[in-house]
Amino acid sequence: MKVAVVIPKYGLVGGAENFVFELCERLAARAEFQLHVFANQWRKGKAPVTFHKVPIIPFPRWIRPVSFAYFAKKSIQAGFFEIVHSHDRIFEMDLLTFHGIPHKTWVKKTKKRPLSLFDRSTAWVEKKGIHCAKTPIIMPVSHLVKDELNRHYDIPEPKLHVIHPGVSLERFSAFDREDCRHEIRQRHGLSPKDVVVLFVSMNFELKRLDLVLKGISGVVEKEKGNSNLKLLVVGRGDVKRFEGLARDLEISERVIFTGVTREVEKYYLSSDIFTMPSKFDTFGLVVLEAMAAGLPVIITHSVGARDLVEPEVNGFILSQDPSVSEMTESLSFLMKSENRLQMGENGRRIAARYSWDKTADRVADLYHRVAKRGGR
Repeated sequence: MKVAVVIPKYGLVGGAENFVFELCERLAARAEFQLHVFANQWRKGKAPVTFHKVPIIPFPRWIRPVSFAYFAKKSIQAGFFEIVHSHDRIFEMDLLTFHGIPHKTWVKKTKKRPLSLFDRSTAWVEKKGIHCAKTPIIMPVSHLVKDELNRHYDIPEPKLHVIHPGVSLERFSAFDREDCRHEIRQRHGLSPKDVVVLFVSMNFELKRLDLVLKGISGVVEKEKGNSNLKLLVVGRGDVKRFEGLARDLEISERVIFTGVTREVEKYYLSSDIFTMPSKFDTFGLVVLEAMAAGLPVIITHSVGARDLVEPEVNGFILSQDPSVSEMTESLSFLMKSENRLQMGENGRRIAARYSWDKTADRVADLYHRVAKRGGR
């Protein structure tokens, strides 16, 4: 089966880019598929994938989404493909994995600004693709995304299939947990008895690091300063601002900013609790990764990975606009080792259902279904 996969950047930094890479690596390794990736930039993997360069006109900015969709269509038409699976906005496809939310909704509700000419052209291409002659099967990455799509577009229910990102379970099984705990804790001056909360983000404000700091302060106050709760902040953001907040809350000595790391697996395995109380995330792959590493998770209702979190079974789902007391109570519950160990083990079992191989199985199933009805 000859499959065209469309994405502007393949295998590079980003949630959608990584999703496509992991999926294609697995599908291309199967004898039943011949994968062709149509992209503007790419990083090759090990699987036998054929690449096709799709030009993008960079200026003026509004023409970028239109030019990519136009050149992708021309390139695909030059060959014969039974399936066209896009991960970005183009004019026509058989399947569309929707990694975000409708562009107009994103601009108005999340960015809270008027639509620019670039936004209008992006929304136009999006609408044209969703309402193309042959309505594509649309695969939102979470029910949060599916709900937003239903608010914006009239899509028949049989055309919607939620398919979550996967996780590479072997990323964690390749390491010894005790070795990681010793190495990372020693590196950052943490003791074996410390209860370590992990926060991973490239946008501290969006992921609500302020709430995490205030929640930790609440636990320390509750335990009259005798708490052994610590926080590891991994990633990039306005460090000075949040160091200042930690000082104001009198918890500076409990907060460690590590910067960006290429050893994130070791940080998951060295920690006890994971939290990402984000203002908005269409999925949040780090949540699934934390679960795969055996950590209980604390997220908000605005994170798409809530689909995988069973409250008080493998984590906590705070309200959309959570209070400090919600965060404090969740952390306090997880201060008891038996609670966090049980919830972490439950999370690991749930994560095992969402390996990349299983995600690939579900997508392959849809490919066969589309091909059976005639494909292109």
